[in-house]
Amino acid sequence: MSMNKLIVILFLFSTQSMAQKLIIAEKVKFLALGDSYTIGESVPVSYRWPVQLMDSLNERGIECLEPKVLATTGWRTDNLKNAIHHTNLKPEYNLVSLLIGVNNYYQGKSIESYATDFEELLNLGINLAGGIKSQVFVLSIPDYGYTPFGKDNQEKISAGIDAFNAVNKSITEKLGVKYYSITEISRKGLIEPDLVASDGLHPSEKMYSEWVKRILSDVTLVPASEQGDN
Repeated sequence: MSMNKLIVILFLFSTQSMAQKLIIAEKVKFLALGDSYTIGESVPVSYRWPVQLMDSLNERGIECLEPKVLATTGWRTDNLKNAIHHTNLKPEYNLVSLLIGVNNYYQGKSIESYATDFEELLNLGINLAGGIKSQVFVLSIPDYGYTPFGKDNQEKISAGIDAFNAVNKSITEKLGVKYYSITEISRKGLIEPDLVASDGLHPSEKMYSEWVKRILSDVTLVPASEQGDN
């Protein structure tokens, strides 16, 4: 085997082995990007999943600052892009999340435009994390077909959500970012009604807790005592 081929193989192995990992190191400065599912529509602020995630990390001895949440109910990918461009965000976060797309589907926007926007948003998220992909993660879009609001059109909604999630998962993996599928958790909403908020559409605090458990089940935590001097 030639040296050039060996170098290529080693590079590919290194890239694959390092891809799609999430490393959370204190002091956590978290930026959560999204829509109603990130702002926590119909639940108190303390029950939003980004806040629950920081609380869970604090309980594990990881110091966290108050999370920055850039999300609004009803936002599509283009709305989130505009908000990022008009907000004075700096690349100073060591944890960035992205969950967006349900309103693109609900409002009948094309999956092609979603793909373009989503990739741009994920690259923006990586930049805001200082270019460190292991500090960025994506959550899949929940399936609102399994709520009282959407149950009458469940089959159609689920097919649409699956199509949009196939796109965001493919892009996330292509860019080497950690992807968490929480869609199957949302699909328990009709058999476990306490997973749905009182509005009959959005996740409850209990569902958000399940998302946090999913995130923490596959993550590397780095306390200050294990970090380098830089």
